[in-house]
Amino acid sequence: MSVTVSKFIDVSEGLQPNQFSVGDREQISSISDLDPTYRQLMDKPIACVMAVMGGDGRPNLTPMWFDYEGDKVLINVAAQRRKTDWIRNNPQVSILIMNPENMYHWLSIKVTVEREVFEDDPDEGQRVTEQLNRIWRKYVGEGDEYGLRDPSIEERRVLFECKVDRIATFGVPG
Repeated sequence: MSVTVSKFIDVSEGLQPNQFSVGDREQISSISDLDPTYRQLMDKPIACVMAVMGGDGRPNLTPMWFDYEGDKVLINVAAQRRKTDWIRNNPQVSILIMNPENMYHWLSIKVTVEREVFEDDPDEGQRVTEQLNRIWRKYVGEGDEYGLRDPSIEERRVLFECKVDRIATFGVPG
């Protein structure tokens, strides 16, 4: 894996020439190489905004929970939702994680879906359920199992495994 990280010039140190433009770019070989200032946004229970191309050709934005394993971003969605088909039709996804305490500290990740795993898959389906339960505990902190399944249907989940294409960073926590 080799990913370009574009570091935007921020205003945390005061006004400066070319602020809000890319100042430096660096290559990282793993998400673990990402500066901890930004990796913490991925590890905390901060909702992200996911952008996918909707059926009308415009970006569709969805607030959701963020998760990753190793160098793969994981997107767990209900199989019957429209955005599941939109992701399949155009597997390039953009994600923004913004520090809720400082809007000038954020991380943007562009990913491409490499693989999808169905919850009812006899070999790997349990992994989909376990990942959903794990992010439920991360974001809700109560109970062991995901508690928002649609009661009107037999909701099944799909886990999209995504490779990271590019990352952009901005600001500092303070």
